[in-house]
Amino acid sequence: MKLRPLSDRIVVKPIEREAKTASGIILPESAREKPQEGEVIAVGPGARNEKGEHMPLDIRVGDIVLYAKYAGTEVKLNGTEEKLLILRESDILAVVEEE
Repeated sequence: MKLRPLSDRIVVKPIEREAKTASGIILPESAREKPQEGEVIAVGPGARNEKGEHMPLDIRVGDIVLYAKYAGTEVKLNGTEEKLLILRESDILAVVEEE
């Protein structure tokens, strides 16, 4: 199944961080923090302005982004365990760029 986000929405696959502390203790899932970083899988056409024209998004497929901790809606597709997040463009805090 393929998702096509509407308006200024973006589909992000959260990037899970290592479940081990620096001292080697393995953390259970309930003790881990929610991820705030993810890879953009799909983007919508953009919000409409007063004239009804789509305003393109600054985010592109493949970008690694930082988003607000409790932003968006979590979804699972086709009964898989893969969790995806649907966010608005305004929930994206930054794009991670390589130097």
